[in-house]
Amino acid sequence: MAGFVTEEIRDRGGRVGFGIEALGGESGILAHVDIAGPPRVGKYGVDLETFERIAIPALSATARLRVIDELGKMELASERFREAISALFDEHVPVVATVHAYRHPFTDALKRRADVETLPVNGGTRDRLPRELADRLSTS
Repeated sequence: MAGFVTEEIRDRGGRVGFGIEALGGESGILAHVDIAGPPRVGKYGVDLETFERIAIPALSATARLRVIDELGKMELASERFREAISALFDEHVPVVATVHAYRHPFTDALKRRADVETLPVNGGTRDRLPRELADRLSTS
C-alpha cells in the first residue's frame, strides 16, 4: 500500500488542526489554527507546501493499492494534488479514498467515472467497511 492519512490534532479537548502522514513515511501539519494561510478552510490555515511535499510522493509510490484520506476542501486547495489524483485514477490501479460529502467540481467528476464505486460512510456502515473493502480488494 502507498498513500497518506490525515488525523485531527487536539489540544485541551478541542481540535486545533489536522496532521498528515504518508504510509510508512514522513508526517507533518496539514492545517492548524495558528497557520495564517491562504488558503483557509474554516478556522484553519492550510500548509499547502507541507501537504504537497508529503502527499504527492506518497501517491506516486509503486504499490498495488493506493490509500487517500482524504479528498476534502483542504486537500483540493492544491492544484498540484488534483493533477496527481487525476493521473493516479488514469493509471487504473486500485484506490481506496475517503471523499468529502460536499459538492466540488473535481470530486463530483471523479464520482461520475464508470470505474469508480462510492460507498457511504456513516454510523451504520463505518465498522463493517474495513472488512468489506479488504474482501473486495483481495478478490480483485
